[in-house]
Amino acid sequence: MKILFISPRYGGGIGGHAFRVAEKLREYGYDVKLMHIPHVPIKNIKNPSFALFGTAKALFDREKYDVVHAWNVPAAFVMKFIKARKKVLSVHGVYSEQVEAIHSTATSDMVNLAESKVLKFANVLTTDSKLVQKTYKEKLGLDFVYLPAPLDTNKFKEIPDVKKKANQIVYIGRDSFEKGIDILRKIEPKINGTVVYCTNIPWKDAMTALKESAVLVVPSRMESLPQTIKEAFYLKIPVIATSVGDIPEVVKNDTTGILIPPNDADKLLDAINNLLTNQEKAEKLTDSAYDFVIKNFTWDVLLPKYVEFYENLAK
Repeated sequence: MKILFISPRYGGGIGGHAFRVAEKLREYGYDVKLMHIPHVPIKNIKNPSFALFGTAKALFDREKYDVVHAWNVPAAFVMKFIKARKKVLSVHGVYSEQVEAIHSTATSDMVNLAESKVLKFANVLTTDSKLVQKTYKEKLGLDFVYLPAPLDTNKFKEIPDVKKKANQIVYIGRDSFEKGIDILRKIEPKINGTVVYCTNIPWKDAMTALKESAVLVVPSRMESLPQTIKEAFYLKIPVIATSVGDIPEVVKNDTTGILIPPNDADKLLDAINNLLTNQEKAEKLTDSAYDFVIKNFTWDVLLPKYVEFYENLAK
């Protein structure tokens, strides 16, 4: 099977997920190509420039594919012009809501008008979020295939043994409003520990920082399901996260982690400082979280679902 993946980048977040899926499908015997597209690295120009340059590249691409898979909404504009029997679009959040949070209500209103048309560029829609699946069904009557993002446990063999740093708190993610990093920075002087920010570093370096930390904090205002939570579960690092998006699907309060409301700096501060002084609770949370991720989110569990998905597309 000949497959083309389209993503603005292939590291971190959605792009990292796309790259990992490509690796596994190649191991399975599929011919998977990654389309690399330049873009202007300026906040409000990045996605439009990616779509523009990608469309131009797609129009000159003479290859024919069994499947073209776009990994976010801007990539759908490129996907539209690729020659393929089946076209797949993955959506990892409600796009118009993300645009409103990051940009403006006016921009969101424009996106809302075009959103349903863009989603219909695809033959099949997928998401790693049950909330996204539910929201788009209610909002636009569209059906999404739920395909969780797996955790590749073999990759953790690359992470060196490290000495734990007492009371180190780690943040891993973009330096952007929807991720709530400003909330963590606001309370940082009152935290009884040291905060390490991993905002634009290689995965191996981020995982090394995570492995040596006492707590992972995910203060997001808006999310689907961050891969870093699953990574923390596997490394047995306790997680404090906000109850947004699909986070409550995996972070069960006082069972696999600690949930707090979004935009609540005081509760975030209390949760961090309390957990730092309660090692017994931290160990109980991490044992449950490790068991949960092994049973639900490894490639051993999820690869058959991905293979079945692409095989069905080819029929």
